[in-house]
Amino acid sequence: MSVRTEEMVLNMGPQHPSTHGVLRLELTLEGEIVTKVIPHIGYLHRCFEKHCEAMTYQQVVPYTDRMDYLAAMGNELGYAIAVERLLNIQVPERVEYIRVIMAELQRIASHLVAIGTYGADIGAFTPFLYCFRDREKILHLFEITCGARLLYNYIWPGGLSHDLHPDFVRLTREFIKEFRPNLVELNNLLTYNRIFIDRTANVGILPVETAINFGVTGPMLRGSGMKWDLRKDDPYSVYHKFDFEIPVGEGKMGTVGDSWDRYFVRVREMEESLKIIEQALDQLPEGDVTSAIPKRIKPPVGQVYARVENPRGELGYFLISDGSTSPFRVKVRAPSFVNLQIMDELCRGHMVADVVAILGSVDIVLGEVDR
Repeated sequence: MSVRTEEMVLNMGPQHPSTHGVLRLELTLEGEIVTKVIPHIGYLHRCFEKHCEAMTYQQVVPYTDRMDYLAAMGNELGYAIAVERLLNIQVPERVEYIRVIMAELQRIASHLVAIGTYGADIGAFTPFLYCFRDREKILHLFEITCGARLLYNYIWPGGLSHDLHPDFVRLTREFIKEFRPNLVELNNLLTYNRIFIDRTANVGILPVETAINFGVTGPMLRGSGMKWDLRKDDPYSVYHKFDFEIPVGEGKMGTVGDSWDRYFVRVREMEESLKIIEQALDQLPEGDVTSAIPKRIKPPVGQVYARVENPRGELGYFLISDGSTSPFRVKVRAPSFVNLQIMDELCRGHMVADVVAILGSVDIVLGEVDR
């Protein structure tokens, strides 16, 4: 007797905490096997790029925070670099060091959310609590620096809104000392957990050639084995002064480029961020962080593209100046938007339950998908 199944279309989502109502996956199924995935995106309607045309260059900064609210420091840094290149100005060395410290703390905070919620997606709730416990300490560092926990408006074109709090260096060193053992605890609890490995290893394999063809960047690309990181391959700010490694997927638990590899790259990147922060604190120069901030930004006619390595991949700003005090055009290359398009490739042939594990491994924030 032959068994016949009928094709079924199933709407799935929102499932990940960062998708809260703005992402729906349309799955086409043969039984429980996924044959096609169409992501339906975009109900935030923020129109960030269009808004910028009505703002001065300084007023754009708070808007960048809201694209990827888990990596706002990196968003501000990319925009500040783009405007500074338009203006052709140099910022004080102390500003550059503080920017790097903030960007790397933000990377750890963002990865903690990605890892904690990924475990929760698959049924491991305790790591979620541990990750958010550690993230809270980083948010406290941001709060004493600029008074905000999520949307900072801290990195301005030409400098910073505030210098560091007198206790910042001491508290950051204490955080690093406490966090290193916590990483070991995270690995014991989740990374090498048999159930977690079974749910993520050999699931959603992304070959490096496919990743390159789709323009995928960040831990997604590095999880597939390609050592590409803008902090090393197209250095900006003062990253060239620090010694750190670029982790890549090695197929340690399954196949290179699977969901476990993407997860583990994020874990190892947090260790490397700690190294960068320690070196930056050791070498932190004195100086004024506001001396190079222009009172009025009016760049000459021209255009520029600047990019930074954000927690989710390459974040790029393309700015066109018509010589006025407002940008004529702003276009953002957002890593979550680019990385999301790979879902169909990753999910085809897997079971419905695996879609949850695959989407979590992509680590998207919908704020920068619908700008």
